[in-house]
This record gives sequence, C-alpha cells and structure tokens, in this order.
Amino acid sequence: MTNTKSVARLAIFFAIFLAILAIAGTFGTAALFAASAEKTAQAQSLDKNAKSARLKELSPLQYDVTQNNGTEPPFKNEYWNNHRVGIYVDVVSGEPLFLSSDKYDSGTGWPSFTRPIVPSAVKATSDNSLFESRVEVRSSLADSHLGHVFDDGPAPTGERYCMNSAAMRFIPAEQMAATGYGQFLPRLGVKQ
Repeated sequence: MTNTKSVARLAIFFAIFLAILAIAGTFGTAALFAASAEKTAQAQSLDKNAKSARLKELSPLQYDVTQNNGTEPPFKNEYWNNHRVGIYVDVVSGEPLFLSSDKYDSGTGWPSFTRPIVPSAVKATSDNSLFESRVEVRSSLADSHLGHVFDDGPAPTGERYCMNSAAMRFIPAEQMAATGYGQFLPRLGVKQ
C-alpha cells in the first residue's frame, strides 16, 4: 500500500511538474518573444483568409519571391542600398524580421544582415536547387521565402542573411511607433 501511494504521489508530482513546464514553456516562449521582439497585432492575427487577402495585394515580383521561391535581380532591388534606420518586416504578414542595425553591405547586391531580429522570426530549410546545397530562409509566421543564409558573414555571427527586398517591407524609424513596431526603437538606439 505504501509503495502504491508513493507511486501515485510520484505520478501526480510528475504530472504537475509537466503541466508547469508546459505552461512555463508557453508563457516563457511568449514572454521571451514579447521581451525581445513583440509581434505586431497584424502578425499575431494572420490566418489563412488574411494571408490569402494579403497575397492578392502583392506585386507579381513579391508574389513570385515569397510564394514560388523566386529571386530578384542583384543591385536592382529596393533595399540593397538602403542605409536608413528602421525595421524590415515580412511583406505578407508584417512579422518583424531584421533591424537596420544588423544590415551591412555584403557586395552581393541584395540586402544582407548578420542576424534576424530574434532567431524564432525565421526558419531555415535545406535547399538543393541550382545544383548546390544552400540553406533557405523563410518567415516563421507566413512561411514566406525570404532568401538564403550563408556562413561567410562578418562578426559577431559570421552569418550572411542574404534576403530579397521583394519579400520585405521597410519601415523607417520615424514611422515605427505609429505602425506598431515602437518596441524595437531602443534596439536601434532611437528614443521614443
């Protein structure tokens, strides 16, 4: 009887422990994302209908890049030479992706970054097209094709997130608060 009670207590303890971990994981992940990169209201509420509606608003190039894994021409895209302070977001969902403070001139003709705004903003997948093995980068929320990541970037990460301008929308620092991205201004060294 004592062993049965001990086993029952142990089972209850583990059930409670796992429940606490699940709750902590849910809220911990949310808190971590909120603390380091809060999603905007439009990004949080993206569903199939919203995505479908937003896809209809894209230019042919934006659609091809984000939905068909297309690539825009180097040096002939909107943000390759953009030096303004601000944030780059997913053109489909508005999800925060990159900060201008992590952008650098890679000499490739595409906007390049050392890291995403938070690791969870993007996901990496294997891409074996074009007779080579590369790592494709997609947005986490809308699953938009953004570009590729390479291991030839500068410090501190050594990574080069080579992105398509057509997959992103740039929001200058002076418009970030009004468009729901004000929480990132301190990371850009901008006071609200």
